[in-house]
Amino acid sequence: MTEIEIEQENKAIAREYKELLRISYQTLSVEDKKLIRKAFDVAVDAHKDQRRKSGEAYIFHPIAVAKIVASEIGLGATAIAAALMHDVVEDTDITIEDIEKIFNPKIAQIVEGLTKISQVQKDLNISMQAENFRKMLLTLNDDVRVILIKLADRLHNMQTMDSMAEHKQTKIASETLYIYAPLAHRLGLYNIKTKLEDLGLKYTEPQVYHEILSKMKETKEEQDEYIKSISDVLKQSLDSENLDYIIKGRPKSIYSIRRKMKAQNVSYDEVYDKFALRIVYRSSIHDEKFVAWKIYSIVTDHFRPSPSRLRDWISSPKSTGYEALHTTVMGPKGRWVEVQVRSERMDEIAEKGYAAHYKYKQGANEESGLDIWLNLLKEALENQETNAVDFVEDFKMNLYSKEIFVFTPKGEIKSLPKGATSLDFAFSIHSAIGIRTRGTRVNGKLVPLNYELKSGDQIEVITSQNQKPTMHWLEYVTTARAKNKIKSVLNEDTKKIAEEGKELLNRKLRHLKINVTENTINELVSFFKLKTSLDLYYRAGIGSLENAQLKEYASLKSNTLMNFFKNKIKRTPSANPEQVQKDEITSNYDMLVFGPEHDKLDYKLSTCCNPIPGDEVFGFITINEGIKVHKKDCPNAISLQSNYAYRIIQAKWIDSTQQEFKAVLNITGMDSLGLTNELTKVISSNMHVNIQSISLSSEAGIFKGQVTVIVQNNSILKRMVENIHKIDGIDKVTRVYK
Repeated sequence: MTEIEIEQENKAIAREYKELLRISYQTLSVEDKKLIRKAFDVAVDAHKDQRRKSGEAYIFHPIAVAKIVASEIGLGATAIAAALMHDVVEDTDITIEDIEKIFNPKIAQIVEGLTKISQVQKDLNISMQAENFRKMLLTLNDDVRVILIKLADRLHNMQTMDSMAEHKQTKIASETLYIYAPLAHRLGLYNIKTKLEDLGLKYTEPQVYHEILSKMKETKEEQDEYIKSISDVLKQSLDSENLDYIIKGRPKSIYSIRRKMKAQNVSYDEVYDKFALRIVYRSSIHDEKFVAWKIYSIVTDHFRPSPSRLRDWISSPKSTGYEALHTTVMGPKGRWVEVQVRSERMDEIAEKGYAAHYKYKQGANEESGLDIWLNLLKEALENQETNAVDFVEDFKMNLYSKEIFVFTPKGEIKSLPKGATSLDFAFSIHSAIGIRTRGTRVNGKLVPLNYELKSGDQIEVITSQNQKPTMHWLEYVTTARAKNKIKSVLNEDTKKIAEEGKELLNRKLRHLKINVTENTINELVSFFKLKTSLDLYYRAGIGSLENAQLKEYASLKSNTLMNFFKNKIKRTPSANPEQVQKDEITSNYDMLVFGPEHDKLDYKLSTCCNPIPGDEVFGFITINEGIKVHKKDCPNAISLQSNYAYRIIQAKWIDSTQQEFKAVLNITGMDSLGLTNELTKVISSNMHVNIQSISLSSEAGIFKGQVTVIVQNNSILKRMVENIHKIDGIDKVTRVYK
């Protein structure tokens, strides 16, 4: 470079530095400016011999990142200084220790976090973006500014990618859409998120990007005219109320238009809400809500609103801190237009996110949505059991999901992702409450743990010290926090329970005169349709391997059918016993008989309809599992009987009960281990009571049962109902008349 070119470049660097100080969102003190100047000097000196691929001096990059940090994210002097030096440790001889000596431990800590992120991304042994992302988030180090500066760094890199090779552009753009845009969204940085998404689309689908951009430019004049026509109508009414406001049009981002075109399978011209009208007003914090609704009232006086499209994020801000009133109204020419109403303070929070929230935050002890989110994020990161890809997918799902607002019993409001369940709510209060949840009431009514919550629901969590999560709970929750905590507890408990179960199972098998060998355990794993011996021992530990089932296994093992069973295991380890032949079966039951001769045959009860003594039933000869017993009103009965008539056997329960008085009871409550046993014990302990039929089910922690009993008189029935009510967990017992 010539001396003139060097002089011009130095002047350009000086101009950029002055611009950085001028555009800072925070008010910079003299000390702040000295700190930033010192960081600037260190960065200029460290990068003096470096140039970017475009040919410009490298120092322009850290200055640009610092400008984004200062103006668009709105951070203060510490973050601006760290942004200026974010690459010096990685690219030059300066160390973290040097920065700590020259500046302070806080700046050194932030720069160290940024350096770790860069090292993670350049580690060639790590191939997956998901693992990169998790490691990047681990650099939070209790200071979110590390991630915020990294977002600014990524934005500037995306803005200056033209000189890169195409394959690198595609890789970086894909990573941006996969990770950085969702992160900016969750941190409330909507401007940065929009820019990252649009730039991501520019390099992943360049043709689509340029087509939409071109059409937006073509229609800009028409849209400006349309916005003016609405503004002119509103202006007179707003002015008459002496409101201090501005009205501006906000075009939809290129990326969001593309997403809508794909989701709805429509062309650009068929996307109608390509822009929104934003009214930003000035008022005291005290009057904000009142003024917002006054403006809403004026807007809806002139334009008819869509009743289903009102969003009140002033009364219930989003978890990112976003506040505004959104309504969709029918504008001129019969076109729907979204109108956003927000104060200057709300507007700043929407644009700047984290920094503006803290600028306006009142009360040092108030915990913001961002603080809560960061705590949840750290908790998820600490769970090493989670697969990195699952972690990122859960993370993204919780980022992009719409929110609902629900209430605690005391009336406190909580934000949860749309689709969250009552069990998710329990974990959102505290993990310790979540893992002890026995039941939940929504709006005063007992509901299953997988009940999907709706905005406005009030939830009460019922806990018990004896309650523990089960595998089914993973199906009852949608939030990453709840899933991670449940998995963590299950992993701890499973091994411990399995150890106890192993001892218990061995004792039971010895009692049944069965020699415990590796082959025996493998046979049992197959017999119970499990995958591993750990599953078997775990189920023994929790008591779900019933003695009757073990006796059935012992009986099968002792007769010739076991030969079939063994052969089947050798051929296909996961298979079940072959078709059962009548003369190979010994009788274990005398209550159910088959065929016109009333043969007593071995059988299994089908899980699709769960028949019980007294039900009208039939037998079905299966290929692998012998005779399966179905109720005659089983959902599968018509199909089985029409397609496989030759495999149907008549069956009936032998019932010698002297029927004196029949009563049917519906029972509901919170499910727990041993509840069924306790229930039958209480019923049978009442004198002169026989159970004619019993049908029980459990769903997401809610127990439902219908019991038919034979009693001599009403007083016995009443006494029995009172005793059932006393069982821990029973909610209601009602008599059914049919």
